[in-house]
Amino acid sequence: MNQSNTLELCVVVPTLNEANNILRTLDALFQRAVYHKRIEVIIVDGGSTDQTQNLVQLWQKKNTLNNVTLLQGPAGRARQMNLGASHARAKLLYFIHADTLPPQNYDELILNQKDQDCQAGCFRMDFDSAHWWLKMAGWGTRFHWKFCRGGDQSLFVRKALFDRIGGYSEDYIICEDLNLIDRLYAETRFCVLPQKVISSARKYKSRGLWQLQWHFWVIQYNYRRGHSPEQLWAYYQRNVWPNTPKNE
Repeated sequence: MNQSNTLELCVVVPTLNEANNILRTLDALFQRAVYHKRIEVIIVDGGSTDQTQNLVQLWQKKNTLNNVTLLQGPAGRARQMNLGASHARAKLLYFIHADTLPPQNYDELILNQKDQDCQAGCFRMDFDSAHWWLKMAGWGTRFHWKFCRGGDQSLFVRKALFDRIGGYSEDYIICEDLNLIDRLYAETRFCVLPQKVISSARKYKSRGLWQLQWHFWVIQYNYRRGHSPEQLWAYYQRNVWPNTPKNE
């Protein structure tokens, strides 16, 4: 594949008070890319009160390719990612969290899936922690079962398919990633690439690993049982982080 100015991959990054992570993630998205001129990055901020937006704007001024866009929208990952996708010029979308780093050559790895007729997929994942349980959780992402999936693994999907199935359901404040992945599994062959993203373990460090893991299990169990988006969000607010912003 020759380097050109044709945009082929749109990276969408939702942010809310990510000043501690956003520059590292932006640097990684370009330093680890093969085809810099073929990617566009859309940062969708949900109303940060820290320096996130200012840092992105400073990064934009230093970016000679002029392919980083900063959008502002209502808080909520589903809404933010849908907004980013609606502004994408490329035909392939890649959603990644602001505290997650892609693998080396991630753009080439994703773009090569077009030749394999893979319309959606993700990478495996490791946490940035040596704790044995989080190492095991990362190991489990190699399996293709949909209950081994999650938004922390990042997600790529052809824009035409994303639009056809309605994108992220904005009814879900949490579990929006599980809901979309379920619909993708039902619609197409979902590919799990062997390379790994590195996701932050900050939530486990700040809340307590076993306590937080238990609540995440309960939330996923309740989601699979058919609990409503409102019930899932109420449990999250009650047991995980009261008064948490809607895209934490």
